[in-house]
Amino acid sequence: MASGDLERGPKNRGNNANFPSYYVETAEKQWTSWIIPMFVVANIAVFIVVMYVNDCPKKSLGIEGSCVAKFLGRFSFQPLKENPLFGPSAATLEKMGALEWDKVVHGHQGWRLITCMWLHAGVVHVLANMLSLIFIGIRLEQQFGFVRVGIIYLVSGFGGSILSSLFIQQNISVGASGALFGLLGAMLSELLTNWTIYSNKIAALLTLVVIIAINLAVGILPHVDNFAHIGGFVSGFLLGFVFLLRPQFGWAKNRHSPADGRVKSKHKAYQYVFMLAAAVLLIVGFTLALVMLFKGENGNDHCSWCHYLSCVPTSKWNCRS
Repeated sequence: MASGDLERGPKNRGNNANFPSYYVETAEKQWTSWIIPMFVVANIAVFIVVMYVNDCPKKSLGIEGSCVAKFLGRFSFQPLKENPLFGPSAATLEKMGALEWDKVVHGHQGWRLITCMWLHAGVVHVLANMLSLIFIGIRLEQQFGFVRVGIIYLVSGFGGSILSSLFIQQNISVGASGALFGLLGAMLSELLTNWTIYSNKIAALLTLVVIIAINLAVGILPHVDNFAHIGGFVSGFLLGFVFLLRPQFGWAKNRHSPADGRVKSKHKAYQYVFMLAAAVLLIVGFTLALVMLFKGENGNDHCSWCHYLSCVPTSKWNCRS
């Protein structure tokens, strides 16, 4: 969230673009999407509750006229100089469960690694993320079902929060973008592991890579928590190899009436290799990251250049402001 005037401004976890469509050479049933719409409703409901608690007219030092959209009463927004995204104060977000390193590590409030995924810095933030979630998540859920997509969404958001806590320790962070980038990462690994059943493979891969690159590039702007994006993306990328395997093209037909008398394997050998490697990396990565986090370590001490992944200073802005 671009709120340089805040003493301890929240990091806005940005939004994602649409994703490409490409033809899959298989005939799988379409699932009914319900968990993604439920996530959307939950995020919007939480934002409404946060604005109710925020109560700008009462809590903004008695300066009632400084609130934006005063006709909304206690749901009116903080002054734009404080929060240009039309949302609550940083203090309210912190109170409601925003990610804050000191409270997670020294205050034993690890639950913030999860609650921050459901908080947003403003109307602009929540709408951008929820529109992206609808475009990305519903199609994935229709293809793979609510269990797998739900797990990828939640675990990716958790992974994004962990990486954010390791590298951003002076600000609070909120947003569902770690989870959204997890879905993008899962789309990429799903394309790679199911490569043989796709047509227009190269076009689909290039389109998806460009979309991911653009969204990650936006994260190097100041006040955007790109570490949450990266952590969510890597988590989702690995989870895709584990949960989003498709059978070989023609497996179901050949299974029932094999032409040569042999039953065709449901998956190719490389799919199992990817799945095993991804599962090991996930377990090892999450374990090491959580140990480092709760030992109070700063990720920047182990990587002197990693701070550039979240913000690149220029003559127009200072990343430390």
